[in-house]
Amino acid sequence: MQIDFQKSSDGLVPAIIQDDKTSKVLMLGFMNQEALDKTMTDSKVTFFSRTKNRLWTKGETSGNFLIVKDLKVDCDQDTILIKATPVGPVCHTGADTCWDEVNVSNDFLSTLEGIIADRKNNPSEKSYTASLFAKGINKIAQKVGEEAVEVVIEAKDSNDDLFLNESADLLFHYLILLQAKGFQLSDVINVLKNRHK
Repeated sequence: MQIDFQKSSDGLVPAIIQDDKTSKVLMLGFMNQEALDKTMTDSKVTFFSRTKNRLWTKGETSGNFLIVKDLKVDCDQDTILIKATPVGPVCHTGADTCWDEVNVSNDFLSTLEGIIADRKNNPSEKSYTASLFAKGINKIAQKVGEEAVEVVIEAKDSNDDLFLNESADLLFHYLILLQAKGFQLSDVINVLKNRHK
């Protein structure tokens, strides 16, 4: 990887940090060669702080590190894109991003997974999802089985509306089952990706 640190007089290049799961831009910092080397060695994002005039590992005082997953250089070789997993809020204000955005995917399934996780972790008597978690893994698995059978039945008929609604029920209950087992849809997607390498 060739980066042209000499394009700017201070020897620094911008480093854009993006969440590797949600694709949200988390923050922008600057790196010199030493910061890049430390980032690659430690797998934690390290910047050159212009205000402190020294290397600064994100999270060194807060514990909110950025764990490096991938690193790319742009076509002009003067900007770095780092895909990372944040450990806690990224901004010093306590926000998820330095643009005060919530770090969730724009993908509705990710949003739905977040809602399901909230129902699991903060149960309410009014929540159907929370009631399923309270009944345990056997009941959740049974519901997935019931919904799968209903999808098969509707697939054999010609009512597209019923088929799509039963498909939505199946997917919803499957996401609950994944949460109950401690997984997310991304874990299943990774298995599929590994099968097709």
